[in-house]
Amino acid sequence: MTEFIQVSTATDKREDAERISKAIVENRLAACAQVSGPISSFYWWNDNMEETEEWRIIIKTTMDIYPRLEQALKNFHPYEVPEIIAVPITAGNSDFLEWIKKETRDK
Repeated sequence: MTEFIQVSTATDKREDAERISKAIVENRLAACAQVSGPISSFYWWNDNMEETEEWRIIIKTTMDIYPRLEQALKNFHPYEVPEIIAVPITAGNSDFLEWIKKETRDK
């Protein structure tokens, strides 16, 4: 299993994306969180095809923090079933990866 991961989620309001990002970084659940958008999302919800403008959050953290991060995202997120997807970082700038580790340690 890889030590570093990138987690993504999205929400329909920029303000929510920024609030969530600030909260997880302030709580050291992520070294950084980047908000981008708007993006167009198309998906099924309650048997209806939906189209929504959303703001994506990309989060850099470590695998050992993921369970706490996932719970925090569920708590902070306005969606009933938020997208929370983690993918491994299999390679990267070693200085950057060490920075992720340093910034997500308990202070």
